[in-house]
Amino acid sequence: MKYLPLIALTVAISACAAQPPAGVQSVGQSQQPPRAVATCIAQKWADSSQQQVVLQNTLANDQAMDVYVPGQQPPNGAAAVVRPSYSGRGTWVGFRASGAGGSNATSAISGCL
Repeated sequence: MKYLPLIALTVAISACAAQPPAGVQSVGQSQQPPRAVATCIAQKWADSSQQQVVLQNTLANDQAMDVYVPGQQPPNGAAAVVRPSYSGRGTWVGFRASGAGGSNATSAISGCL
């Protein structure tokens, strides 16, 4: 019985970790690893805008990344949010808007899924 509080805490933390970040609109899922998806998004945005795109690792070994829309900067700029899938294998991708062109950005993201 003395382990019951620890088990309850572990379950609560796991439930929170299995949810997309707040303020992020889900775009889709891919079977590709997070690094491949993030690189594809960055390349599409850089090619279309001819501007620098910032990739930021948010989890070791390229398991989770934020790809900032051209002209946006960390930590609060508009970005593609690339994470391991919350339900099984693969990669989950979302978009965090911060006043920057959402429809063009999400169409580029969709092309990398």
